[in-house]
Amino acid sequence: MPVITLPDGSQKVFDQPVSVQEIAAAIGPGLARAALAGKVDGRLVDTSHVIDHDTALTIITPRDPDGLKTLRHSSAHLLAHAVKQLFPSAQVTIGPVIDNGFYYDFAFGRSFTPEDVEAIQARMEELAAQDIPVERMVMPRDEAVAFFRSLGEEYKAQIIAAIPPQETLSLYRQGDFIDLCRGPHAPSTGRLQAFKLMKVAGAYWRGDSNNEMLQRIYGTAWADKKDLQTYLHHLEEAERRDHRRIGKAQDLFHVQEEAPGMVFWHDNGWRVYVEIQNYIRELLRQRGYQEVHTPQIVDRSLWERSGHWDKFHDEIFTTHSENRDYALKPMNCPCHIQIFNQGLKSYRELPLRLAEFGSCHRNEVSGTLHGLMRVRHFVQDDAHIFCMDEQIQSEVADFIDLLFKVYADFGFEDILIGLSTRPDKRVGSDDLWDKAEQALALALQNKGLEFKLQPGEGAFYGPKIEFSLRDCLDRVWQCGTIQVDFFMPGRLGADYVAEDGGRRTPVMLHRAILGSLERFIGILLEHHAGALPTWLAPTQAVILNITDNQADYARQVENFLVQQGFRAKADLRNEKIGFKIREYTLQRVPYLLVVGDREAGVDTVAVRTRGGKDLGAMALPTLVERLRTDIAQRGRFVVD
Repeated sequence: MPVITLPDGSQKVFDQPVSVQEIAAAIGPGLARAALAGKVDGRLVDTSHVIDHDTALTIITPRDPDGLKTLRHSSAHLLAHAVKQLFPSAQVTIGPVIDNGFYYDFAFGRSFTPEDVEAIQARMEELAAQDIPVERMVMPRDEAVAFFRSLGEEYKAQIIAAIPPQETLSLYRQGDFIDLCRGPHAPSTGRLQAFKLMKVAGAYWRGDSNNEMLQRIYGTAWADKKDLQTYLHHLEEAERRDHRRIGKAQDLFHVQEEAPGMVFWHDNGWRVYVEIQNYIRELLRQRGYQEVHTPQIVDRSLWERSGHWDKFHDEIFTTHSENRDYALKPMNCPCHIQIFNQGLKSYRELPLRLAEFGSCHRNEVSGTLHGLMRVRHFVQDDAHIFCMDEQIQSEVADFIDLLFKVYADFGFEDILIGLSTRPDKRVGSDDLWDKAEQALALALQNKGLEFKLQPGEGAFYGPKIEFSLRDCLDRVWQCGTIQVDFFMPGRLGADYVAEDGGRRTPVMLHRAILGSLERFIGILLEHHAGALPTWLAPTQAVILNITDNQADYARQVENFLVQQGFRAKADLRNEKIGFKIREYTLQRVPYLLVVGDREAGVDTVAVRTRGGKDLGAMALPTLVERLRTDIAQRGRFVVD
């Protein structure tokens, strides 16, 4: 008589072994229809799985993260099923779940065409409509190898042959298609109602460029068609908001082959960059940070002593001079310790906060480079706080307050927090790791902040809190971080004179709010679709004359606004006013100031916003007041 304990603590008692599906039906018909899988004592199983002992059970539905993964894995099998029906000579290889979807790799004698993909999508929909039951089978490894070889599936046979001989494997059958898989899977193909094939790409067998090139078909799958349409809409929006497209349209930056992964900033883009730097710089000055600047090239021995060389040497650019090996700085922390080490420090000087817009280089793989989002040269709003153990809590708390203010000023309110704990490969004793992890957890708890525990995701020298932004398209970008480091200062000889006269090693807090400025600007551009808040806009107001008669007045307005500290310019081209308005609307300039004879005669401007709103005529002092109010609100107010 198995006793089944459900997530809410209630129990169901059965007088004989019972399947997950039968338990779902006993709870209610709605749950029976929604059940995709079960979690038995923490292990995912199919709904056909029979339970014969007392256990805890969670019924998995499409709205659960595990349910969505199950739908996507089942959709990958549906894709392979459709391909095998349409192209019997194609061989299937692997088909895992990925973020937002799935893919399957195929070996086929020719390239799949867009028409082929349309046909595969249609066949998948036909197979789903047939509501074919999905059955789990088990088979010894050697028998499975022979079975797939008999089907001509040599790649699948190779995969199975690499599994230990004593293993018993699970296979899944749906109609005339059988595939190797651990499962679980949806009970039938009819449960797959919201999927779409996205693209075809090349992929080497087993990821090795020495192997054969396969064809990878990507797809996406969701709980229902509404979620699918939302995702597809977000993809369209992401393409429209692509920061590379915006960067070109607004003349902000470019990249080119002669400097892969390195950005050429144009005047408009550099205005944004400098505004961000100045904003952060002023906030840090107010909070007692010292701004420093350290060398770009440092002897390799420093990186060996800090521990970075052993862990990151493949990502470090190097150079050689006068029989010495140097590294192009990949991060700033060892250099900041060198500044701390200049002169004997007392406990009275702690905490010591050193900040730098640190220019870093990392040898990222060329195929991963992507506009501003993934580069080889970047600048971090980096800082390191040297403090005593008892100061950790207050420093972390102050940093969290600062971080939330900064994110709000840029227009981000939805912040996700993760606490990343010790990785397998790390330095230092477990006692110190315990201390560091507890300090960060306590700081978050004292702030009343919810966070997700991320086991094993900490840095090799310490745990960290990660702060991620959710943008308007529900994408999550990890930007901010604060890390507790009990180890690197000691490795590099940092110490201070404690109150009792003894020498102590300081704790080092590594912290950043924006992370890479390049990447953060890319995120900003996409989040705001290029319509940056007025305080950040390269040009905050443009003055547009209707005819040459107002050219002198337009220049006067331009000069007046520039003298007041605004980024303004006059466009005196001999173009129709409608053309000018459209051009600057597309460039996302916040305020368009139109001047004709009437405005010039009474010292006013006709004010329009980039969103097309007509604010009417304003005297220049009134306009200045509005601009200052707008700018003071930063990203909390975005003009439309």
